[in-house]
Amino acid sequence: MKKYSLLQQERYKFQPNVPKDLIGDVSKITIQLGQPTESISDQSEIKGMLPKTYGKPIAQFIKGANKAANDKINVGVVLSGGQAPGGHNVIAGLFDGIKNGNKESKLWGFLKGPGGILENQAMEITNEIIDQYRNTGGFDIIGSGRTKIESEKQFAQCLKVCQERKIAALVIIGGDDSNTNAALMAEYFAPHNIKVIGVPKTIDGDLKNEYIETSFGFDTATKIYSELIGNIARDANSAKKYWHFIKLMGRSASHICLECQLQTQVNYAIISEEIEKRQKTLSQIVSDLVDVIVERSNKGENFGIVLVPEGLIEFIPEMKNLISELNDLLADHASHFTTLRTFGEQASWVNKNLDKDASYAFSSLPADIQKQLLMDRDPHGNVQVSRIETEKLLIEMVESKLNQMKNEGTFKGKFSSQHHFLGYEGRSAFPSNFDANYCYSLGYSAFLLIANGLTGYICSIRNLHKPVEQWIAGGVPISMLFNLEKRHGKNKPVIKKALVDLVGKPYKTYLEKRYSWAINTSYVYPGAIQYYGPDSICNQPTITLQLEHEE
Repeated sequence: MKKYSLLQQERYKFQPNVPKDLIGDVSKITIQLGQPTESISDQSEIKGMLPKTYGKPIAQFIKGANKAANDKINVGVVLSGGQAPGGHNVIAGLFDGIKNGNKESKLWGFLKGPGGILENQAMEITNEIIDQYRNTGGFDIIGSGRTKIESEKQFAQCLKVCQERKIAALVIIGGDDSNTNAALMAEYFAPHNIKVIGVPKTIDGDLKNEYIETSFGFDTATKIYSELIGNIARDANSAKKYWHFIKLMGRSASHICLECQLQTQVNYAIISEEIEKRQKTLSQIVSDLVDVIVERSNKGENFGIVLVPEGLIEFIPEMKNLISELNDLLADHASHFTTLRTFGEQASWVNKNLDKDASYAFSSLPADIQKQLLMDRDPHGNVQVSRIETEKLLIEMVESKLNQMKNEGTFKGKFSSQHHFLGYEGRSAFPSNFDANYCYSLGYSAFLLIANGLTGYICSIRNLHKPVEQWIAGGVPISMLFNLEKRHGKNKPVIKKALVDLVGKPYKTYLEKRYSWAINTSYVYPGAIQYYGPDSICNQPTITLQLEHEE
């Protein structure tokens, strides 16, 4: 029995491309610095919190002498948060950059996420090890974790571990929270001459701006989800008897939902940011869905596809208020709440202690959704929205309204439903060619930022809609992405999440087509991710990225 699949054996042979400015002797790649930068908002407060690393200039790699790149160094790397396709290639790019600088330099991988730094658990990544993981999915080379490093004691312990291992720089591969921690760690480590560099990771696509055009993993994940949605759409169009409600990952933003809608052209995609802006209630969302279902039914098409973003429930005004009150209530009375043994006791106590509007919203929900709202909180004390079966809630409410309309004689069609949640299927897949190239370039850039003496930066690669050779590589200060948010009662610098831009071209493109796609069967079936073949098939970036550059 083969240890590796045939595809994996072939992917080992793939040689990632990098931007032209990263090609060649690393000691001949230097940086060009721009003007000082500012945070998104709260500039004076954030500058006061990060006096050593705030306001650094944007960096771009150019050809030029940099003898420091040949110094022998030890570098640490950690994977933080959920998996995203391409993480192994980030480490491969980092490893190759380090070794191209000096064969005696070492890369240490901290095990199981940030907790590995605190517990001083690490392994040296060698040629033999990294070669088993090139162009593969997952984070299993060293594992990942969600330990938050935020206290003075934790920072001191991380510093001690890095000093004991003679680590000159630490690369943190993660999302917005992980890179926030990277910036804070860079500030703490600065007097000790240990550098910290971040790498933008999240399939959700909500870590981006002018200089970080997309986070790695988004390309692969949306192509995989779109393949599966296309398969379901083909089945729906064949059987012609089911409405499929498909929930997609995306805790705080609807980028995945929008990209998959653009790729597949199914009947309806709910965009959370639009719901919030227009202050639509749960009842209004259901009414919109019912209108589409009835109109298609009148054409004899009692089937369709609805895409539902994972974080929708937190964008619906009455639900957002309910969740906020629940978070506060359960945080303030955690010890008492845990003494309530049955769901009935919990629901009764919650209803008595919520305000009138929140209590009404809670009571109007099906019991299963109520239970999901009362589950254990995440590490930040918030409702775990991924556990809330929003797609089932919508199905139940749509079915109830359609039954009412049947009784009134205003709906004579049929409604049968199926529900799906596409999440983990897309997080650890073989990276697409785009992500394989992008991630390798990010890792290589991380080394070059270190070699050029920078700290508190996040890797940045721009021009991603063009061929790889034309990409522009460099880095931007993480502080540039910050605003202040209240966490556990205190203002803290946090990377501002990038939500779907409701005046941006990707959303406007969907808006122009929404009615036509809703009423007609205009499905596109993207098929499997293609690793081999014409560039027009296997090397294209997401539609979102292409449309954003058209602007």
